[in-house]
Amino acid sequence: AAPGVDVVADVEQLPFASGVFQRIECDAVLEHVRHPDRALREIERTLAPGGYAHIVAPFCHPFHAYPHDYHRFTPEGLKLLVGELEVVAEGWRTGPTATLLVVLLEYVKLWFPWHPWRALVHGVLGWLLFPLRYLDRLLLNSPRAGRIGNHYYLWLRKRL
Repeated sequence: AAPGVDVVADVEQLPFASGVFQRIECDAVLEHVRHPDRALREIERTLAPGGYAHIVAPFCHPFHAYPHDYHRFTPEGLKLLVGELEVVAEGWRTGPTATLLVVLLEYVKLWFPWHPWRALVHGVLGWLLFPLRYLDRLLLNSPRAGRIGNHYYLWLRKRL
């Protein structure tokens, strides 16, 4: 629960009727779910016919337990979860450069045992290195970008 949050629920058992949503956003959630296949079944169940779901999941991304971190997904592994939903678009949201930078930030933070220092290092180094992320604009066109891609996305549609 947090300010502005209307519903707190388990994505594996959503408290909504079937077919009520035209669009569902699931961004960087599936890695934190024990059974992502169940989560996708709930998304499919609550999505209205003709509705869209946007799914984003990590592939090469550091461990981040908020509160738990269970999974990483290849594009093919993520598509295995979609069930009867139709994949209408897919691709890398963040690519190899983003992967390198996030791993570098996590590596540097290992050297600082105190949380305030880690937060400062993350902010300063993240700000200094951020422009390098634009290299992914060039690299995402490469068929090899996915070898160390950071996050993969799927746009899914529930058939009528």
